[in-house]
Amino acid sequence: MQSTHRIWPRIAMASGATLAVMGLLTACTAGTPDSGGAAAPAADTTVEDNAATGDTITIGFSGPAADHGWLGAINTAAIAEAEKYSDVDLVVAEGTNDANLQISQVETFINDKVDAIVLLPTDGAALTDVAIKAMNAGIPVINVDREFSSTFAARTTVLGDNYGMGVSAGTYICEQLDGKKDAVVAEIAGIDSLPLTQERSKGFADALDDCGLDVSNRVAADFTVQGGEAAASQLLSAAPKIDAIWNHDDDQGVGVLAAIDAAGRDEFFMVGGAGSANVMRSIQADDTVLKATVIYPSTQAADGIALARLVVQEKGMSDLVESSVPRKIQLYAPVVTKENVEVYLPSAFES
Repeated sequence: MQSTHRIWPRIAMASGATLAVMGLLTACTAGTPDSGGAAAPAADTTVEDNAATGDTITIGFSGPAADHGWLGAINTAAIAEAEKYSDVDLVVAEGTNDANLQISQVETFINDKVDAIVLLPTDGAALTDVAIKAMNAGIPVINVDREFSSTFAARTTVLGDNYGMGVSAGTYICEQLDGKKDAVVAEIAGIDSLPLTQERSKGFADALDDCGLDVSNRVAADFTVQGGEAAASQLLSAAPKIDAIWNHDDDQGVGVLAAIDAAGRDEFFMVGGAGSANVMRSIQADDTVLKATVIYPSTQAADGIALARLVVQEKGMSDLVESSVPRKIQLYAPVVTKENVEVYLPSAFES
């Protein structure tokens, strides 16, 4: 049997931080997750009503092994979010990259009759059937980051914006290279076989094309420090002159910067990806070729916990006229620069 542990939350607070995480939620009552119905919110409901303690619910959370900084931050943020609510009992399954083990974790949640499941699947397609099984058992599933292959597998999906990351990175580079039509733009991707890498590269290419540029040199790494260093060394050897580089992932960016330092190259500027704290501190200090990074939020599972609570307690989101939690929420991919880094640094993850 897989190991799990329970997180017993503190009393929920209607503070500014809580309200920000909850997306300015209101105490409007929705229909049941299966019915799709929605009751009109009462005229006198407030955000404080929605944040107030309700019936205690049990949420099961399962995600991949925290084998690099971003995934570690995903897990930490999810647990921290649950701790804000005295009406949430969070059961956390051991992180795993084994799809079969994760399927058994979800089956345990189903057998234990949890009230909701927040699931960041190691493989969205592989976990689809068991997620449908949970939904059919009346347990709403909140799908995080890696989508299932069927819309029937989740009540709500919380996603980052991989295509948007590429667009944001490419748009920033276009702005910095304004008018330089012969600029050499390089790209250090993640794992090429993953759809998320393909989406990031497509967004990047589309944004560059819009300003008359393209990717002159491209290599792929594997989201690790070692892979980033090897890929960057290969790139630098093949390209004697570069004007800008986009590196998809700040964890592998530690190795990318090591290769750049070893090569003694500084004629270009670099944009990172995901939004790690060490990259943001470097941007703030302005002491390397790193001038920006594009955020891929590590808050997705935390948002999933907050949304699971709303769905089970039949509440909604006050910024929306619709009184039910949406079926899909896609988070923004902003560019972090020296000018705005202080806004994003407090929530950044450590590589």
